[in-house]
Amino acid sequence: MKQIILQVDGMMCGMCESHVNDAIRRAFPVKKVSSSHTKGKTVILTEEDLSEEEIRKTVEDTGYRVLSISCEPYIKRAFSRFFNS
Repeated sequence: MKQIILQVDGMMCGMCESHVNDAIRRAFPVKKVSSSHTKGKTVILTEEDLSEEEIRKTVEDTGYRVLSISCEPYIKRAFSRFFNS
């Protein structure tokens, strides 16, 4: 599983978060997507490779600007804390 982290400019409220999340869900096969307007961040969990260009276009078509995109393996945090304690 992969975690794609977007820094998004322009989200000001919960509705903005919903617009971004809905656009990503419609465009890509994702397991989970969540956004935070206070952090200016959207996190996508997926098992498939997603095109950075297509992600950027999808978000920017909703009226927000993608400042950066990073991808890393997804590690379930609660599970790893249990074994690292």
